[in-house]
Parts: sequence; structure tokens; C-alpha cells
Amino acid sequence: MEKEIENLWREVRELSLGSEIDRLHSPPSPLHFLRDYVSQSKPCVISNAISHWPALKLWSDPAYLAGALSNDLVSLHLTPNGCADAVTPVSDDTSAGDLCFASAHVEKVPFPEALQAVRSSSSKGENVGYLQQQNDCFRTEYSTVASDCDGDIAWATEALGCSPEAVNLWIGTDLSVTSFHKDHYENLYAVVSGEKHFLLLPPTDVHRLYVQRYPAANYSYHRDTETFKLEIEQPVRHVPWCSVDPYPSPEREASERLKYPFFFDGPEPFHCTLKAGEILYLPSMWFHHVSQTPGEGGYTIAVNYWYDMQFDIKYAYFNFLQSVSYESSSLSPILSWREDEDSESGDGEEGWVGERCRKVLAAPTLWPPVICRMGFTSRPLSFSIR
Repeated sequence: MEKEIENLWREVRELSLGSEIDRLHSPPSPLHFLRDYVSQSKPCVISNAISHWPALKLWSDPAYLAGALSNDLVSLHLTPNGCADAVTPVSDDTSAGDLCFASAHVEKVPFPEALQAVRSSSSKGENVGYLQQQNDCFRTEYSTVASDCDGDIAWATEALGCSPEAVNLWIGTDLSVTSFHKDHYENLYAVVSGEKHFLLLPPTDVHRLYVQRYPAANYSYHRDTETFKLEIEQPVRHVPWCSVDPYPSPEREASERLKYPFFFDGPEPFHCTLKAGEILYLPSMWFHHVSQTPGEGGYTIAVNYWYDMQFDIKYAYFNFLQSVSYESSSLSPILSWREDEDSESGDGEEGWVGERCRKVLAAPTLWPPVICRMGFTSRPLSFSIR
């Protein structure tokens, strides 16, 4: 089975995805976008699509944002290392080997205070602030400046046949990194200031990320001592999450390559740098790792639009693929599971999917575009069940 799955990784690139992300120099028509990208589950970068947004000129100035949002409370996420929603050692003794899925300490503070916390994040990574609330935060916590951007991406809304389910705002520095994960949305991701750097893998490459179940944990921050404490949730709840760090430290690189050979020795991930004024279309279920470079204001700002994905045969194919286990020479076994059977996880990324997909999984759809969207070829895999 290992050989067949590795052939799949190569074939989706040879037959559909190519080796680089497409770049469009102007917004596509709804038909072009739907036919060439959405239906084929193929990312693309679009330039000159948001050049009319006032935000492009205004948001690089921290004084403008602090003044416009002076009376607004926002959710500030704090971590000791800039890695929230990531696999993290349970204790400072990394040799112990115990890992967890760590979420940030979150507190509501006035926006000017939150922005200052982000911009003054320690260069040593000891106290890193990030504005990353999600949950439609742009239309709730940041509604005062919502008119500086469009409420949707018009050509995407027409192509997808629905309005965005959520619009989110992200403000951070180069100290904040988002680990590999996937979202169950069609994602239109627009950078307003600075740059975002994406590593992308298609859904067919799920086994390369060595998804494991980790106990959920939360940081708590104590302002009097300026220290963090990481505690496992009680009762214990497990979260399926990608194990691979694509940029391990020099002292960890050899051991990481030995543990995760399918990632490091497999096909190169897609690399994409998104500059201010550009949009990335990130298809649903694509795995992505995100880092950033600050712009003029000392931070990176992005707005993303989540459009509901269709839980159709594409999702069923992915669910089947990720349930397949096979022999690996890796030190870490590759977990297999079905998302709609994962009852332990309750986080925003995975927990709601089972119930949601059960309601819509049986929706009728056409086979050819769905097979293309998953990146599958028409030649079936052959394998034996033991």
C-alpha cells in the first residue's frame, strides 16, 4: 500500500497541480475561478483584486488603527514562543518526550493595548502576542474598521454560490507561526500589510504529516510574574494534529528527518509568498503552514474569508484515504481514522466536522469534478486488505 500512496503524491502533481502555484494578474471571472481552481482543488494567487481597499493605505499606520479601534475590546492571544494551536512539549524537559496540543492564553483587552502587545513581542520569543481570534472576528470585534475592506470577494461569492460564513482578521509579527493544519472551508486569504509565507500540501498528502492524537492543553499567563503555565485539560480531550515541523532547529533536524521521512523525502511542498494587496485561494482540506514578515507598521495584517465547503464525495474520498494505514519505516506510526468517528476532539478545527458532515455528506454531486477536486486520477489504486 505504501507504494500506491507514494505514487498518488507524484501523480497529482504530474497530472493536475504542476510544481508551482498559479499567479493571476487580475481577478478571474466567476466561471474561470470555479472551472480552473475550485473544481480542481487547485490554489492560486490573485493580484490587483483588492487595490481599491482603503485598508491597504490606512492599516500600515498603527496610529490610525489604535485611534479607529480605541474603544473596542479584542481577543489577544499570548504564548511564550509564538506557536499557538501547535504540538508542544508538556514540560520544559524536552527529553521527556511528552507532547500536547497547546492553545494560547486569551484575554479581552482594549485594541491599543493589544496592538502594543503584538508589536512589542519579545525578540527572544518569551512573550508573543497575536491577534488571531477567528470565529468571524472581523465582523464582530473589528466591525469599526470593516468598511476599510470589502464584505466579501465578489467573484468568489458568485462562483461558490454563497456569502462568506466567517471573515477573520490576523495581526502578528514574524515571531508568530501557524503549524501545519487544514480547514474545512474554501479560503480567500488577503494580505493587507507585510508578507505571509505559505507551505502547502494537497489533501492527498495527508499521510506525510503524521497526524497523531495529542492531549489538549492551554497556556495561562500570570502578569505579576510574567510567566506562562501549560496545563493539560481535565477531563483529558485529544486533538488530531499534524506532527511535522517543516523548519526544525539545526540540532533537531537529523532526528526529525528520521522520524518523518515521508515529509522530508517526499515531493517538495508548494511554496507561496503573499505580498500586500494579493489574495491566495486556498482550497478546502489543503494543509498549510504559515509564517510572516512584518510590513511598515512593524506587523503583518491579513483578512481571510471562509466560504462553506461542500461535504460531498470529495470529502468521502479524503475520509477514506486518511483511514488507510500502511507500513512505514518511520519511528512514528501513521495514524488512520475517520473524521466523522472522532468523538474525542472538540476544538474548532476538528470537533464540529463529524456532526456537520453527517448532515450533508449525502448531498448529490457529479463524479468527474469531485474526483478532480481531490486530486485523484481516474486510475484506481490497487491494494490488498489483510
